[in-house]
Amino acid sequence: MTSDPERPDSAQAAAEQNGYTSDLMTIESVRSEHHDDDEPEAMRDLPWSLAIRLYTSHFLSTWNSRVFEFGATLFLASIYPDTLLYMSVYALVRSASAILFAQSIGTWIDQGNRLTVVRVSIIGQRLAVAASCAILWIMEQGIGVKNARVTATQFALVVLLACVEKLCSVMNLVSVERDWVVVMTEGNEPLRRVLNARMRRIDLICKLLGPLAISTIAVASTLIAIWATLAMNIMSVVIEYVCIAQVYNRIPALRRLQPTVFDEEEEPQNTHAVQSWLKTVKSKVLPIDSLPFYFAHPAFLPSFSLSLLYLTVLSFSGQMVTYLLSVGYTSLYVGIARTVSTIFELSATWIAPRLMKRIGPVRGGIWSLSWQMICLAGGVGWFFSDFQISGTNSVFAASALAIGVALSRVGLWGYDLCAQTIVQDEVPSDHRGTFSTVEAAFQNLFELISFATTIVFSRPDQFQWPVVISVVAVYFAGGMYACFVRRRRGHLLHAPPCLCNKHEGQR
Repeated sequence: MTSDPERPDSAQAAAEQNGYTSDLMTIESVRSEHHDDDEPEAMRDLPWSLAIRLYTSHFLSTWNSRVFEFGATLFLASIYPDTLLYMSVYALVRSASAILFAQSIGTWIDQGNRLTVVRVSIIGQRLAVAASCAILWIMEQGIGVKNARVTATQFALVVLLACVEKLCSVMNLVSVERDWVVVMTEGNEPLRRVLNARMRRIDLICKLLGPLAISTIAVASTLIAIWATLAMNIMSVVIEYVCIAQVYNRIPALRRLQPTVFDEEEEPQNTHAVQSWLKTVKSKVLPIDSLPFYFAHPAFLPSFSLSLLYLTVLSFSGQMVTYLLSVGYTSLYVGIARTVSTIFELSATWIAPRLMKRIGPVRGGIWSLSWQMICLAGGVGWFFSDFQISGTNSVFAASALAIGVALSRVGLWGYDLCAQTIVQDEVPSDHRGTFSTVEAAFQNLFELISFATTIVFSRPDQFQWPVVISVVAVYFAGGMYACFVRRRRGHLLHAPPCLCNKHEGQR
């Protein structure tokens, strides 16, 4: 680099500025290199034996939830072939239950004994899955198939039990990831970032191996797969129950004072019964009272954008799995495709923490969403270009869509970690459960709408319309988060350094 001889002062200032910038880059490089090995350093503040118990409990809870979630899709597809209707109704009602009871779950998480809340979620999940497996085994055997009333009752019971399993799953997830982790890492951002990444990594590993395992078993026999799901749930409950109790007992900060008494107990005895019941429904069941707090919170836009991403059929579960099966994929090939997708998702748990370390969670979120939108644009464009030639029942069109979806998952889960970090940092401790369960309610609302799209467009040759709706939702979420970034930082993008230096040199 040469300086301008006619402007010595400017040259000296530029040299000083360049030296200062170089020093900053050197410091940042050293810090970045240190961060590559930062996980062991951060984990020094949490005993390894305690971390192992937390990971074990989370792994068993997530493993059983993922195996049952994916397995139920395969079981219903086997029981009701050639239609998306029953699977969509099953998932729609399951999501609706999480919306209706979000308020009561959030209140209990915020006010109740933390250990009791998690233990109830564990036992509730296991009992619901065990009963569901029993009924699904009966349905797969064809017992009562000639009696329409018996068949309808069996399906209704499976749906009801799925609602119980869903509520307990939400309760466990919000309690551990949005409350326990924050309390355990209070004042220690590196440790919180490591725990968030590792917990999400466990979730995605279970999402990778669980469906692959159950789909491999289902290739041999659906009945054996049902028995395997039941056995895994029964064998893990005691270990999970004990591990989470040991974590609770060794972290004093997790203990709460006695929960406050609800105001409804102080109401006059002569309150009209109907009015009292409606007030109870409003305050404890429907998440109405929490909405003003949620909408007014600074973390609303990142949270709501994350929720909106659940309005999609572009994931390897539910509707897309059924679609792939209908166009010629076997259960094994679906499991392999889901495995490849989850490998990309898993990579986000290493990419996102480093991205947040370098540019922060706010900018990391917009980078992640941009990657998701670009990948979906390519995959869906390929899908529709082949649709014009051979139609949506083409295996080639389905494979093109699957590739785009798999690549987009890096951005999705990267954004998930960024949004989770923003919520953890900004939501006060006495409202974590309320805020997060309202977020979960919106996630389930949008998931419910996504299943409604495949109820309306239930034939496999109509799948392109749910695909279009899903892509619109992703881009709308990206637009909302861009508004948040613009409002928070004053701009969306940094100009490249070369342009900034050129501009400064011309002034």
